[in-house]
Amino acid sequence: MAKWVEIRKGADFEAIGKAFGVSPMTARLLRNKNLTEPEAIREYLYGGLADLHPAERMKGVPEAAALLSRRIAEGARVRIIGDYDIDGVCSTYILLRGLRAAGADVDTDIPDRKKDGYGLNEELVRRAKDAGVDTIVTCDNGIAAVREIGYAKELGMTVIVTDHHALQEELPPADVVVNPHQPDCPYPYKELCGAAVAWKLVSALWDHTGVPKAELYGDLLMFAGFATVGDVMNLTGENRILVKEALKLLRTTGHPGMSALIEATELPKEHLSAFHIGFVLGPCINASGRLDTAKRALELLDTSDRSEALVLAEELKALNDERKALTEESVERALTLIGSSDLKDDRVLAVYLPDCHESLAGIVAGRIRERYYRPVFVLTRAQDGVKGSGRSIETYSMFEEMSRCRELYTKYGGHPMAAGVSMPEENVELFRRRLNELCTLTDDDLTEVVHIDMALPFAYVSERLAEELSLLEPFGKGNEKPVFAARDVRIIEARVLGKNRNVLRLKLQDGSGTALEAVYFHDGMDGELERLRQKTRMCILYYPEINEFRGVKKLQIRMTGWS
Repeated sequence: MAKWVEIRKGADFEAIGKAFGVSPMTARLLRNKNLTEPEAIREYLYGGLADLHPAERMKGVPEAAALLSRRIAEGARVRIIGDYDIDGVCSTYILLRGLRAAGADVDTDIPDRKKDGYGLNEELVRRAKDAGVDTIVTCDNGIAAVREIGYAKELGMTVIVTDHHALQEELPPADVVVNPHQPDCPYPYKELCGAAVAWKLVSALWDHTGVPKAELYGDLLMFAGFATVGDVMNLTGENRILVKEALKLLRTTGHPGMSALIEATELPKEHLSAFHIGFVLGPCINASGRLDTAKRALELLDTSDRSEALVLAEELKALNDERKALTEESVERALTLIGSSDLKDDRVLAVYLPDCHESLAGIVAGRIRERYYRPVFVLTRAQDGVKGSGRSIETYSMFEEMSRCRELYTKYGGHPMAAGVSMPEENVELFRRRLNELCTLTDDDLTEVVHIDMALPFAYVSERLAEELSLLEPFGKGNEKPVFAARDVRIIEARVLGKNRNVLRLKLQDGSGTALEAVYFHDGMDGELERLRQKTRMCILYYPEINEFRGVKKLQIRMTGWS
């Protein structure tokens, strides 16, 4: 069970509130996010495009822009090689639009998840060479492709790497590497996704080639912010600004592909949030690369024909619906396997599901992590051995820990919170044992901590508070919604709703006698409601919000936990 801890950080909340035009309560929430310097608070609340750092400060960007300018002037053929996830597709699209506008003879290639695997490989290089390509530009991949880029250089090709993944021991022998994680890169913000790195390169390229930059702050910015959410990057600093601006553009977009996807998923365009990117729109883009080919998603983004866009959007939605069904099946198999074996005693879970679709391994790992609050790898049989994806917890740096037994892998890469790996099938059990032998996680590390921003009786919940909290959006990884707690709460009314019976509509009353409408989302809600009804009084976690339905606005709270 999670441990609840209330955050208690002191400051002059009245003064902070007065200085930045917010209430003392919101000032306390800012302090809870460790925002103390006036400039950091200003940027967090009101930061905009003027606060973004110049692209040229990123190591490799000036050199890459200059090199591309020369290649374009020489009439060289350029190929963008991306990745099959949302960040890779958006990166590819941003570079495609950017290079086209600069006059390049450019095309794209995205690896097939099953046939090619992640990132650059020799077949992709050979394919480019045979097509007369002179220059390869990678995006959202390439930083680990030392051998493959060496092969491209042997063939006399120019290679520019744009990536954002963690560096491995050796940098690839590319002509230019653009990655803010390079140790001598002076760029102040290191947490950009691959699409944002690509966007920075396009900015510098257009400066070199004289392309007007208005479009840079339209569709291209929208997709850089879209990918930032979809790739689950921290919503801090520049990422927060990119996503805020992207959401403004998304709510009014006329982009044919994105408009069609919003229509196909029946989302309220004017109220789109980071949640809708992360859990509705983004998964439709990802489903293409998971179950079919990511080239279909790129085709949706790149089409200017509305009729074609609508057809492609419906196809991606159908693929995502199929993906969700397959995911549920794999999660159930994984939970059964863990519960019936000694896996349940491991501190790092390495679950081998040979028949799981390899593209779903990361999603399944995330779901199991939520259930057990442990680092999780889900491995599945692939064409050339075993592939897997991992999802971690805050106290376990996944990429760093798995690097300690790198001799077991044929390929690996990732972040502290997520990673991918390939290995021979005979190494699966050894992989599991080694991870757990090396693991130093304690019981405290494996206990999820829920940080409560403040205990707030219902009497203080108002529409004004809910509206002011919108200043803290967009919410997501690294900028989670504030968590409020109420004590001595009882249920007055409750009913289960929804096609999947996973929504609970409640009327709650706290110890002061104030009653509020509430909504609570949970799988297996009938059983959850029965457990709730056994509590005469309880403590709850919640967040105030305005529910708008058919033009009518109503204050409610979203319950997120109880004890």
